[in-house]
Amino acid sequence: MSETFFANLDALVAGTTVTVDRPKDSVHPRVPQAVYPVDYGYLDGTTGGDGHAIDVFRGSATGSGVVGVFVTADPVKRDAEVKVLIDCTPAEIEQIRRLLDDVLEIGGLLVSR
Repeated sequence: MSETFFANLDALVAGTTVTVDRPKDSVHPRVPQAVYPVDYGYLDGTTGGDGHAIDVFRGSATGSGVVGVFVTADPVKRDAEVKVLIDCTPAEIEQIRRLLDDVLEIGGLLVSR
């Protein structure tokens, strides 16, 4: 993967506030069986593929920074998005993958740093 891509993500994250609107262990608003394994939110003042702010998962490995992204495709919403992984451990990344693949059924292609 291009180091320029991750350097650009680092710059976005460093210059932006992360807003958590679904804290760890909260339930997805439309899918009650989906429980967030880490904090989920967005980067204020950014725009993602769906026209809304860039989505982020923030884990417990404080100081690790951007460790990768999941690329998702949702046929119901008819969109594809990038979800940035910040401060996530390998175990948390696996939990997020299971949430995206098995519960939300939108898939998630992991691009590790």
